[in-house]
Amino acid sequence: MAREQLKVLNALDIAKTQWYHFTAIIIAGMGFFTDAYDLFCISLVTKSLGRIYYHDDHSKKPGILPPNVAAAANGVAFCGTLAGQLFFGWLGDKMGRKKVYGMTLMLMVICSIASGLSFGKDPAAVMATLCFFRFWLGFGIGGDYPLSATIMSEYANKKTRGAFIAAVFAMQGFGILAGGIVAIIVSAAFNSAYPARPYSEDAIGSTVPQADYVWRIVVMFGAVPAALTYYWRMKMPETARYTALVAKNAKQAAADMSKVLQVDLEVEPEIIEKRRGNDFGLFSKEFLRRHGLHLLGTTSTWFLLDIAFYSQNLFQKDIFQ
Repeated sequence: MAREQLKVLNALDIAKTQWYHFTAIIIAGMGFFTDAYDLFCISLVTKSLGRIYYHDDHSKKPGILPPNVAAAANGVAFCGTLAGQLFFGWLGDKMGRKKVYGMTLMLMVICSIASGLSFGKDPAAVMATLCFFRFWLGFGIGGDYPLSATIMSEYANKKTRGAFIAAVFAMQGFGILAGGIVAIIVSAAFNSAYPARPYSEDAIGSTVPQADYVWRIVVMFGAVPAALTYYWRMKMPETARYTALVAKNAKQAAADMSKVLQVDLEVEPEIIEKRRGNDFGLFSKEFLRRHGLHLLGTTSTWFLLDIAFYSQNLFQKDIFQ
């Protein structure tokens, strides 16, 4: 049965690069785009939050977020991301990439909008609401982030798999750039519509009431690219590698891939038996022997990279000072 199981997968590995591969890059890449926007847009609005909600009449400088509040606002989404990666990674192996992909996307849309709302107007209520929904936003991002890369790798052929995954990851940079662009446009529009005197001349009047809408619009805009890609994500069939190797249904895998790829796939037996030698768990000695060193090397280097990458993007306004 091992030979039969590899037919559809081998056809995918040798399939020529075609338009659907680039469509998958865009669809999966928009996940990374949205993830980066949602994670890092908070660093663009923290100064506004401090000025609006933590103003001190006796201070000669605009208000700033207290260190503990700033740390919570910036970091709470990453706590959710860690939990989301573990939960949705497990769920994606149980239910399939496509179903979980849609769940994470809807969670991101809802929480992006909810992050810009607040239960009340006092600082404690606003920041508590923001942190609560940003945690669950991070939870959804934690599922979307690895699933986007996994789906692209499972659709790609062997020759261009690395390049396609790199293209998907590159959308993260565009998401960070889009966050800055949106913040500049929204700020300029409000500054033009509601001009105010400098803080040195009028401490209270320098922050107009309408400024409270600026940070909310910037935060909620993250729901737009996520909502736009939901339809196309749901039209994507389940990946053949999941259907064949996890769901054990090579017939369905061949039928799904024949619809979207210009590949002549032979219809195989409907159900595939488990391949001998691959029936071992994540925490088994066999997995540790085969892949333990690979996993350690990948996770440790990724961890060290993220310390610099996420810290610099979240706290660059403080670093540059």
